[in-house]
Amino acid sequence: LCAIIISMEVTDMYGEKVTLLDGAVGTSLWEKTDNKVSVWRYNVENPEIVTQLHQEYVEAGAEIILANTFGANAGNIKTSDYSVQQIVKSAMEIAKSAIAGRAKIALAVGPLSGLLEPYGDISADLAFQMFDEQIGYGVEGGPDLIFIQTFTDVEMLKIALKAANQHNLPVFASMSFDQTGHTMMGNSVQDMLQSIKGFRVDAVGLNCSLGPKAAVPVIEEFSKNTDLPLLFKPNAGKSSFVNGKTVYESDIETFSKEALPALNYGVQYIGGCCGTNAAYIRRLKEELARLQER
Repeated sequence: LCAIIISMEVTDMYGEKVTLLDGAVGTSLWEKTDNKVSVWRYNVENPEIVTQLHQEYVEAGAEIILANTFGANAGNIKTSDYSVQQIVKSAMEIAKSAIAGRAKIALAVGPLSGLLEPYGDISADLAFQMFDEQIGYGVEGGPDLIFIQTFTDVEMLKIALKAANQHNLPVFASMSFDQTGHTMMGNSVQDMLQSIKGFRVDAVGLNCSLGPKAAVPVIEEFSKNTDLPLLFKPNAGKSSFVNGKTVYESDIETFSKEALPALNYGVQYIGGCCGTNAAYIRRLKEELARLQER
């Protein structure tokens, strides 16, 4: 974890410094174009909007930026004319150029689009091959850490961690939970924490699914069961479809107000997921600065 330089002097309840993460990549990119396709395509088809998004987050104060590699695995890309290498390499080049050393870069790794056997048709070996390929090409691009996120199956998480741990980089692991503290596959916070034992994980927590208010009790559950640094990247509340557009219930002020209580449970990395953009991150930075002044 020493590879991550933390400049924010705000501390959590344990006196640890708090690092500001970025916000959503996917939903924020869709805001910038009428061409609503798989966002990994933008790395080669609309690289300028990916560059713009990264720059907006850095200028808003984000200290760790997620490269646009979330779904860039063979299971998704095989249906296109592109290769995993091309998409991931482009994403890393865009991130490094856009950020220009002003923040750390995380290689984002999302879950595979299908389910593992016996619930689906993806074998453990095939899953490892896909994660290994995605992460391998990503690491060639020089990220500062690997950010495994939005997983709902601890078995798939373990496979991704196995692939990530082959590289000498910090690894963050995050899953998506509902209000009961369970994933779509029924895994609990305790299940996740048990599953990562034996792997090198530098921070653990949650992202997506929940808005900040509903996510705070889940991160509290993490704090009761692990001493690992915690990460907190909730959505901008519940989403709904209005006038042909997806909107999220939490505005900038509400999101910030409801997210900051997570710091009471030892959260050291805080940002946003779906529905958040640079304005949300800028507001979080302002609130963190106010806490610092107290």
